[in-house]
Amino acid sequence: MARLLVRNADVLVTMDDARREIAGADLLCEDGIITAIGHGLTAPEAEVLDARGCVVTPGLVNTHHHLFQTLTRGVPGGQDALLFGWLSTLYPIWARFTPDHVYTSAVVGLAELALSGCTLTSDHLYLFLNGARLDDSIAAVQEVGVRLLATRGSMSIGQSDGGLPPDSLVEREADILDDCIRVIDRFHDPRPGAMIQVGVAPCSPFSVSRELMRDAALLARDKGVRLHTHLAENDEDVAYSLERFGCRPGQYAEDLGWTGLDVWHAHCVKLDRDEIALFARTGTGVAHCPCSNCRLGSGIAPVRAMRDAGVEVGLGVDGSASNDAGNLVLEARQALLLQRVACGADAIGAREVLEIATRGGAAVLGRSDLGQLVPGMRADIAIWDMTAIASSGAWDKVAALVLSGPTAVRDLLVEGRPVVRDGTLTTLDLPAALDRQAGLLRALMAG
Repeated sequence: MARLLVRNADVLVTMDDARREIAGADLLCEDGIITAIGHGLTAPEAEVLDARGCVVTPGLVNTHHHLFQTLTRGVPGGQDALLFGWLSTLYPIWARFTPDHVYTSAVVGLAELALSGCTLTSDHLYLFLNGARLDDSIAAVQEVGVRLLATRGSMSIGQSDGGLPPDSLVEREADILDDCIRVIDRFHDPRPGAMIQVGVAPCSPFSVSRELMRDAALLARDKGVRLHTHLAENDEDVAYSLERFGCRPGQYAEDLGWTGLDVWHAHCVKLDRDEIALFARTGTGVAHCPCSNCRLGSGIAPVRAMRDAGVEVGLGVDGSASNDAGNLVLEARQALLLQRVACGADAIGAREVLEIATRGGAAVLGRSDLGQLVPGMRADIAIWDMTAIASSGAWDKVAALVLSGPTAVRDLLVEGRPVVRDGTLTTLDLPAALDRQAGLLRALMAG
């Protein structure tokens, strides 16, 4: 039996139903499951991690990402564009991606997430060119050692049919559905503690047909997997929906079966009051991506209104081409700041944002086994050293984690196994991965 004892945490943030924070606490996990929390715990033959001077939280959960974009940060021509212009700049570059680009980008992106405390991430891959497959991203996560909800994205409506992407980047809808079945059957693990799960994720209303959206929902429910897409990201997105479909994005989603406990939508910056009520009523989740929404000038998502209505909200870093970072702690701080800009300084607190980043994200991704540090939950644990300069002078260390940092973990455990130890990845030769990425980047820029 593999045992690990985390001892003497300054504060252990449980995120349990009572939102308890326990000073001077110990936590014991055995075979990947938390078995005890308390004071003075002992466990023969357990590995011991001393968390003195640290805040211990559940692992953070990233509910929206495009890991393949880690190779296209700060691309000229897309730096100062709105969503549609930004995509138009990047589509031709992404069209040159091979399996090696997808895999290497994912490795680096996952490493960045892990160092920022993330133990579970979703990934939305929607370009399958030059032999690239969802398998490439899954191979990357198996190397890094965090959990992955890999969504099989797709684009089927090119410019000649009124869509945004070039025709060369779209797929036949029958092929899309066939490959969804393949990756679900091969990789999806529905059990508690799963390291890899698969979802179905047509890219957006402006890149797939109504028929594909409807068929994807039917397929996902037949297979018992989750559904994901982009929705109501900015004014252009809403205008496209009104012109093309004669309705707002929320109505479009509802008409095609895209609401429910098994659905979460990315961004939702422009949801109106009725759409928020629809999501609350149906249990539809939202991936809030504040940094990307700022970077692309999309606006401020109505997170306060969503939360007050009962909508499940998680955090997402979005793709590194539109963020341009992949750090969940920075995302949490930005979420707090934006809601205060929009709604006032008392609109949201650091603890609520930390809840969104942990328990909230786990709920959005349908993981009732994650997001809390309580006996019976999986041992996904982030340990934050609060003795360094970022949090020096902090009176409230839990609030300081969001307000000032640190922005990197000291230790990260996934299923009780160390992925980060003393600020260094244990599962990956990161310098070698960065060298590999740099070589691919030079070739892309030269091309």
